[in-house]
Amino acid sequence: MLSPHVNLDTHIEDVVNLIQWEELSDVVLCGHSYGGCVISGVMDRVPDHIGALAYLDAFVLEDGQCLHDTLPLSQRNLQLEAAVRDGGGWKVPHIPAEVFNVNARDLEWMNRQCTMQPLATFQQGIKLRGRVDAAKPVTFILATGWNDSPFPQFYERAKTKGWKTLTMACGHDLMLDRPGELTRVLLDIVEARPAAL
Repeated sequence: MLSPHVNLDTHIEDVVNLIQWEELSDVVLCGHSYGGCVISGVMDRVPDHIGALAYLDAFVLEDGQCLHDTLPLSQRNLQLEAAVRDGGGWKVPHIPAEVFNVNARDLEWMNRQCTMQPLATFQQGIKLRGRVDAAKPVTFILATGWNDSPFPQFYERAKTKGWKTLTMACGHDLMLDRPGELTRVLLDIVEARPAAL
């Protein structure tokens, strides 16, 4: 599936199609990192099928923004240089798990599992019709245990929007560093969504 034609819309459409063809409703969308871009797009396209959103140390884009628009220029340039050097100009090598302060037990496994990602997923602007902020419970969880994180800006924006906000003192991959705590938070989100009342 890795090709220059895969972009943000590809990933959004994959999830939207799954929801529609499986006739799912009251879905709790959980997006980690880049996955935040995807769940925003899905929510905007099929809001009536969504029960709640959870952003896990994730990007939250505004209409027309792409992921690269939200990164410091130095981080964006590192990705572009790596794409040219190691990815044929269209794919980006994975960021080493060490950068994200992944715990020692999962570090090597994480580096083995990660793959390149099409540059277009970072450069395509999201198209939103204003339905992301529909009356659904939204939670943003910020991981505070790693350096040079681009996510505090989204955490602060989430607070101003009145979303539920939490922090976890761990590396970027909360599901590896704090699986039990994260599971409890996600189960609370499921139980608290309006459809579950």
